[in-house]
Amino acid sequence: MIKTTIVIPNYNGIDYIEECLKTVQAQDTSVKIIVVDNGSVDGSKELVKSRFPGVKVIEFSENTGFCHAVNAGINSADTEYVMLLNNDTRIAPNVVSKLEKDMSVRPKALAVQAKMVQMDNPKRVDSAGDLFCLLGWAFALGKDKPSNNYKGIKPIFSACGGAALYRKSLLDKLGGFDENHFAYLEDVDVGYRGILSGYKSYVDCDLIVFHKGSGASGSRHNEFKVSLSARNSLYLVYKNMPPMQIIVSSPLLLIGYLTKLAFFIKKGLGGAYLKGLLDGVKLCFSAKGRAHRFKFEQAKPSTYIGVYVYMFINILRRITDK
Repeated sequence: MIKTTIVIPNYNGIDYIEECLKTVQAQDTSVKIIVVDNGSVDGSKELVKSRFPGVKVIEFSENTGFCHAVNAGINSADTEYVMLLNNDTRIAPNVVSKLEKDMSVRPKALAVQAKMVQMDNPKRVDSAGDLFCLLGWAFALGKDKPSNNYKGIKPIFSACGGAALYRKSLLDKLGGFDENHFAYLEDVDVGYRGILSGYKSYVDCDLIVFHKGSGASGSRHNEFKVSLSARNSLYLVYKNMPPMQIIVSSPLLLIGYLTKLAFFIKKGLGGAYLKGLLDGVKLCFSAKGRAHRFKFEQAKPSTYIGVYVYMFINILRRITDK
């Protein structure tokens, strides 16, 4: 019985998609595969259709965003688990079966991700899970650090949607990925909602996925990515923190946003960051932003206190991550 559907969003991924699918097909367990093409014009969609006839392709005529694409794939899946995988990855042969085992012994797990390492430098981590802290920052644990420093299965704030296995029933219960994000921080948001609803996310650092990184956006820091990430960081706080928690956290959040602004000014991207924050304010006050706010009465006050402490500790983890 096939337990997992692998959903791969693709946007102009001609340089990566073939090798990615070859490694997926080489898994030591049977999986279903869905490629969701977001209006590619580079021939990658045609490549998938011609060379991988067993792969289901969902097509959109334009780039509808990461969230819309993966939601389409998730909604088309009929398996117990859904794995999200970036198109610029290569996955080791035993990853899916072991992630399935990790999930099976953790009934409260929303997601378990594999450790992502840099494809061009596999001794360095790309992501050992995502953390979110009271500075308003989401960050990849272990980014650019030695891979050997991160071993075993560990709890994290949220799984990186580039190489994570999700329990489909819980994704459905949480409403899937919030398409207001378009892209960036949507996986942190779904992990945040999972925590508030009583579920956990993990990283299995003994399982490896090689990641090229920034395959769609082109670089680690660019105007599109900086602006959209800034917008979504503000929206992430608004939709998941109760008003009193936002008030209490505001000094730390202000420090966090000002520190990021200074960083991006040095990178020549200060204008993009400020535009993103302004867009975030507009989104928070819009009807579609308000409609996706978490229903805070669904969680106990003790849950919010626990999350607050967790996010405060994550400030220290950001500083001490070696």
